[in-house]
Amino acid sequence: MAVKIVRQPNKIALIGAPSSAAAFAPGHERAPAALRAAGLAERLAAAGYEVSDLGDCAPQVFADDDDHPRARNLSAIVAGLNDLRPRVEMAIKSGALPLVLGGECIQALGVIAGARRYYKHVSLLWMDRDADLNTPGTTPSGRVDGMAMAHIVGRGAPELVRFWGEPPLVREPDITLFGIERIDPPEQEFLKSSPMRHLLAVDVQRMGAKAAAEQVLERMHADGHEIILHFDLDVVAQEDFAAVDLPGPGGLRLGEVREALQVFAKHKNVVALEVTEYNPEKDLDARGAQIVVDILTEALTARLAALTAEPSAAITAADLPLNPESPSSSATS
Repeated sequence: MAVKIVRQPNKIALIGAPSSAAAFAPGHERAPAALRAAGLAERLAAAGYEVSDLGDCAPQVFADDDDHPRARNLSAIVAGLNDLRPRVEMAIKSGALPLVLGGECIQALGVIAGARRYYKHVSLLWMDRDADLNTPGTTPSGRVDGMAMAHIVGRGAPELVRFWGEPPLVREPDITLFGIERIDPPEQEFLKSSPMRHLLAVDVQRMGAKAAAEQVLERMHADGHEIILHFDLDVVAQEDFAAVDLPGPGGLRLGEVREALQVFAKHKNVVALEVTEYNPEKDLDARGAQIVVDILTEALTARLAALTAEPSAAITAADLPLNPESPSSSATS
């Protein structure tokens, strides 16, 4: 029988994904605690949200793992995903918006898998400076954080490609990369022939962030099915935010990121938001944490105002809910 998800515009479920196992440096495992300490839940409550905290997954920590130089720390990464997925499922079933505090980009697999428990068709909006399309065969580092998107579309280590069921987790035509700038040659070759949409940081700046974000939603037919919104903080220029593993020149300025994120967050079909790559070890005065809290609070305050302008309604999920005992049985998208 069908499952009805009644989305509650004023409810948010915080979920911590404290992992640095896929990262380029330690520290990401401290991000959920640092953002909570910076007052995220309190700020969201003051904005009008009913905030429930579903706690943290078990920490998965950085290691060099030189025994597996092409795909490091896979067992720890998979353990983290298996912990994260049911928490996202629980949040979505309750009608709340899951707000996942990472962690690394690879955590997106757990977020998407949790959403697809109830939604057979999802789109993915990827705000990130990197395309993350490397695979164990093309990686310069072996760090799985640079391979997240490749695994989402079904390319890479079998442990991750088949983490949820029959790949892909999201079809290439249903993915939009927004604000990318650092693209390795093998990633560039892949994008040339892929139906995956992408908008470079320079194009966002040329168009204006708000207009670019609105155009992206229109072109991805955002009203057609549910959206997972991925927000990697390294999309912000290092002049404005440097508390990430790989800051660099260029990128979108903080104001541009704020504008785009507010446009995306206000869309009624966004059913999960994850924020990744904040590293407290590179933010000793905690100013970066406050910036993150400010960005998220502003975007989600705008979302609440937009969504409460119309009455909420019961939304029927997939025609047949996926069977967690046999995830590939209805996993077509």
